[in-house]
Amino acid sequence: MAYDQRPLAAQGYGATGTLPAPAVRNRVLRNTYWLLALSMVPTVLGAWIGVRSGFGFFAGSPFVGLIVFLAVAFGFFFAIERYKNSAVGVALLLAFTFFMGLMLSRLVGAVLGLSNGASLVMTAFGGTAAIFAVMATVATVSKRDFSGMGKWLFIGFMVVFVAAIANIWLQMPALTLTISTLAVLIFSAFILYDLQRIVNGGETNYVTATLAVYLSVYNVFSNLLALLGILGGERD
Repeated sequence: MAYDQRPLAAQGYGATGTLPAPAVRNRVLRNTYWLLALSMVPTVLGAWIGVRSGFGFFAGSPFVGLIVFLAVAFGFFFAIERYKNSAVGVALLLAFTFFMGLMLSRLVGAVLGLSNGASLVMTAFGGTAAIFAVMATVATVSKRDFSGMGKWLFIGFMVVFVAAIANIWLQMPALTLTISTLAVLIFSAFILYDLQRIVNGGETNYVTATLAVYLSVYNVFSNLLALLGILGGERD
């Protein structure tokens, strides 16, 4: 699974402390959706290049790979946050999504190696799109305030994060299934939480908003794909 910047997002970076006009909120939400859609292009490109080239990120040493990945990812987070009000921030975000596509390629390649791998990838994509559509609809039309979920979702993320690190050594199939299942649930809820923050005016920068939502969507897809590969994969 991939890991995100919840310590930053959960603290509401970009919040102004005042409720912007509806037109401003709508513009931020619209720009977030457009940039999120655009971010899928470098992600798919990175995954395709990674699969074709056999990209492996410290495959022989998963723990070292995790440390390097986190260092690179948080480097991107820092740079994107610093330049979020300029075109440089958008470029850095797209570069980050390409990097995340490369990181996803090992999982995608493993699933595509199954006899029904292509259909599993499409099922994971469709499932992720359906989850996003439902959460986006709820965030937009629901009168319920989901802001209180932030603290509990961050705690859930940390539990899954620690369990995933432990499973690097434990290699327990049951724990892997549990981690992926919880990750799908937690990051689906994060999509709802982050989108409602935009709707309610808690996030006024669409680059920061896109980064938070992208990470949730990425984690939903990758963990859903892992679950499908484990539970529904067919070998020749």
